[in-house]
Amino acid sequence: MTSPNADTLAAAVRAATKKGPPPVHLWNPAFCGNIDMRIARDGTWFYLGTPIGRAPLVKLFSSILKREGDDYFLVTPVEKVGITVDDAPLLAIDFDVAGEGEARTLTFTTKTEDVAVLDPDHPLRVTRDPGTGEPAPYILIRSNLWALIDRKSFYRLVDLGSQHTLDGQTWFGLWSAGHFFPVIPSAELPHSELP
Repeated sequence: MTSPNADTLAAAVRAATKKGPPPVHLWNPAFCGNIDMRIARDGTWFYLGTPIGRAPLVKLFSSILKREGDDYFLVTPVEKVGITVDDAPLLAIDFDVAGEGEARTLTFTTKTEDVAVLDPDHPLRVTRDPGTGEPAPYILIRSNLWALIDRKSFYRLVDLGSQHTLDGQTWFGLWSAGHFFPVIPSAELPHSELP
């Protein structure tokens, strides 16, 4: 069986999603093979090695993303094709702030226009590059799909951070939706960066 091309897949998605967000979690079609589609770390989508320049098409494809284990797929009711994801499948490019301190709420928007409030259902996680120690922050957007938070947004988040003690350890992190999300142990911050 050959895998569909991008235009065929897009037409199937449009037909299946006319009445709102696609119920990807309900779709479990047979695997049709891999398609030469890749999501780069900066959120750029490629098909056959060429960037997909049409934002509505990228948004359409992102709406049918599904993760199973460590693998990513585009799914319709009748097809499931594997794609390559370099890091996270989504990229958070901005956020809005409502309130202050422990009453603050942070609402993130992705490059593909997904919106999620940083809360227990959409938590924050931060990994560190083993070589450089540079942090890479992510927010869970939907259905086990994480978004890498872009650098400019992360720098803005750091300005909003504060210290809080969890389980006897002091952390530098963020308050949102009434919950504290740890970023880094305070002991690992340079003294000059402590708020």
